Amino acid sequence: MAEQTTSTIVVNATPKEIMAVIADFAAYPEWADSMRETEVLSTDEAGRPNKVRFKVDAGAISDEYTLAYVWSRNEVTWTLVEAKMVKGMDGAYVLKDQGAEGTEVTYRLAVDVAIPMIGMLKRKAEKVIIDTALKGLKKRVES
Repeated sequence: MAEQTTSTIVVNATPKEIMAVIADFAAYPEWADSMRETEVLSTDEAGRPNKVRFKVDAGAISDEYTLAYVWSRNEVTWTLVEAKMVKGMDGAYVLKDQGAEGTEVTYRLAVDVAIPMIGMLKRKAEKVIIDTALKGLKKRVES
């Protein structure tokens, strides 16, 4: 899964405030489009979620999957543990503090689906997922 899609947005908040929203998986159904259910299955030594189950329903695509998370100060990465429809999912939120201008949030995502799909269509789907997630995150953090 070498190919990935990336997008960036600036959020008017500190990296710490943004990371708190990213780590609050229980609240995802309140602000993340198509997210129906989340469950933290385990946490790391610092109490951050490191294994989370998701149930999504995006109309034509609905799936249930589990992701494993690795946290650092201004970055969180994830990889797919198991899923029904998706064969692979690697992603990351990378935060860059820009002082008074806020924080630059970059979202990287690579998804591999079980059904054959043209690369261009897959990138377009990833772009929609990323842009929706970044806009939802920005709205949630800034509200």
